[in-house]
This record gives sequence, C-alpha cells and structure tokens, in this order.
Amino acid sequence: MPEAVIVDAVRTPIGKRNGSLAAVHAADLSAHVLTALVERTGVDPGTVDDVMWGCVTQIGDQSSNIARFAALAAGWPEHVPGVTINRACGSSQQAVDSAAHAVMAGQYDLVVAGGVETMTRVPLGSHRTTGQPYGPAVLARYDGFQFSQGVGAELISERWGLSRTRLDEFASESHAKAAAAIDSGIFDDHIVPIEVDGTKFTVDEGLRRGTSVETLAKLKPSFKEDGVIHAGNASQISDGAAALLITTPERARELGLKAIARYHSGAVSGADPIMMLTGPIPATEKALRRSGLSIEDIGAFEVNEAFAPVPLAWLAETGADPERLNPLGGAIAVGHPLGGSGAILMTRLLARMRQRNLRYGLQTMCEGGGTANATIIELLR
Repeated sequence: MPEAVIVDAVRTPIGKRNGSLAAVHAADLSAHVLTALVERTGVDPGTVDDVMWGCVTQIGDQSSNIARFAALAAGWPEHVPGVTINRACGSSQQAVDSAAHAVMAGQYDLVVAGGVETMTRVPLGSHRTTGQPYGPAVLARYDGFQFSQGVGAELISERWGLSRTRLDEFASESHAKAAAAIDSGIFDDHIVPIEVDGTKFTVDEGLRRGTSVETLAKLKPSFKEDGVIHAGNASQISDGAAALLITTPERARELGLKAIARYHSGAVSGADPIMMLTGPIPATEKALRRSGLSIEDIGAFEVNEAFAPVPLAWLAETGADPERLNPLGGAIAVGHPLGGSGAILMTRLLARMRQRNLRYGLQTMCEGGGTANATIIELLR
C-alpha cells in the first residue's frame, strides 16, 4: 500500500471576530493559502487531483461547495475539482485524513487538504435558522433533549470534577503558552501573512496577554446560572484557513520535494451526543490501538480547546503527560475558526514536532453531535 506524506503546510493568521479578516470572503481567504502552497512548493496546480476542504457553516459566503470556488479564486485550472467536507469542528482534520486515505488507496497522487471558516461573515449557527437538524426520532431517542455543546461542557466538568478555578487556570495557561510560542517565532514558517486594506496581518490576534485566573473570575457563566463555562475558558469565534499538500514519497521525490511527516494512522469515533465533547477519548484510544503505539510514544498532543474541560477530561482518561498537551497554547487563546481548525492544528503539531525533533504527534478534536477524529503523524525530517 502506498504511504501518504505531508510535504508542506500553511495557514493564515487567525483573526478574531470583527477583526483583521472580517472583510475577506471565505473563497478568497482559502485561495490565499492555496496560492501560498503552490508558491512554496513549485507544484503545478493543474496536477492536483482534488482539493478537499473543510467548512462547517455552509450557507451564504460558504455555500455551494466552497472548495471549488477556492480553487477558482486561486486561479487554478478549471479541471481541478474540489469537495467540501463537514464533520463539524473536525471538518478539515477529516479533509487531511481523507486526502491521506485517497493517496494510500492509490486513487490520488497529489491532494490539497485544508479548510476555512469566516465566522464573522457567516455566524455560528446561521445554517439552522430555518429548522433544527435532529428530527423527531433523534429527539425521542434522547427524551427531547436540546443538544448544546456548552451544556455538554458543563456536564463534562461535573463528571470529571473540574472546578471553575481549574478550568480558568487551564485557560490562562493557554494564553501564556500561546504568547511564548508567538514570541519565539515557531509559527513563522507556517503562517502566510495576508494584506487587508493596505495593512499586513501576520499574527494570531485573539491572544490576550496577561490573562489570569483573577481576570477570568469576573466573567459570567454562559450556559448555567451557577455554571463553570464562560467566554474566557471556551474557544474564541474566529476567521482563518489552512492548507496542506499530501502525496506519496515517490511523487514527492519526482517533484523535488522533501516530505515533512508521514500519515501514520488515524481513527474516528462516536460518543454520547448529550455530553457530546468526550469523543477525543475513545478516538485517541482507537488510533493508538491501530498504530501499535502507546500514549508514552507520542511526543506532542494537540487536543482542540473547544472548551477547557475537553482537554482536561481527555488528559485524565488517557494518562498522557500534561507537559506534552497543547504546548503552544490553543483555541482558548487564539481562536477556533471551525472548518479551518483541524488543518490549523496540524500546522501547530508539525511546528512543535520539528522544533523538538519528536518522532510521533497526535491530534484530536471534539465535534458537534458527539464524534471525534484522532490522527497520528510521524516526523520525517
């Protein structure tokens, strides 16, 4: 079976809601990273077999197969196709996984995978304005429960005994780690600056330096009057895009490219859709079983910080080394542009592995409806 390798990975800086990327259409934002990928690798875009693109809120600016319009906006030949993937927050992680699977199956030789979300222009939940997606049979199965990720985060906090103080400690640590990572320049090799209205945007702008438990304590709970989840220990609404070039080792050599990492293994899993956000736990276990690796073999973990209890519950159940968890900060500090986050996390994981020469890295994301992806990659250089 052919292997799948990543030869390059790029992303935009992450823009906060109503921030520097607010005026940029999702197709143009996507085209920006597609263009950068071609410029950096020298690959002829006409040889790309498919553009696999994650996007969650597929309405308005992001409707009608945004992957196709991203390729056209980038000026790529009309024969290059595109497909838009929705696995909720894990959409672009699924795009990466699906691209690797297609290459390993021998169906494709060269694929661009990634995703986008412009949450300023296409608000969270706007695709549900004309109905609700669950249907009477699902509601009957769960006694009419109105599914909510925020309520799920509260339930996780209760089940794992996570106090508000512990959640706020984790959130403040995310900001501190992200600040240190940005200042170190570790993201510079992957971030593609973008110019908007004459101003060059180069750095993730959601970061709030100096965030502390004391400042977070002033915020009101968002989902329960006496709850522990609030805006400060949840991910930020954001805009952003990322893209990866995936191929075989043989094709990479033909193109004069050196692979960064090998797609080692991956898994998807479902979990209780009411608690909803625990999927990364069984997905991680499944990916490790398939890989033949142990949790101790993994040098870095990226567990998406949708809400602080998600990575903390994952940590408690997996027994992973907390020093290896989200070492560069996460979505609480810099944002979570839904459909782009899986690919963005992969650029972060690659950056950490290359910085520390770590052989294996694992990425996992909770997803609406109670599913999760887990992906393991192996560093090659």
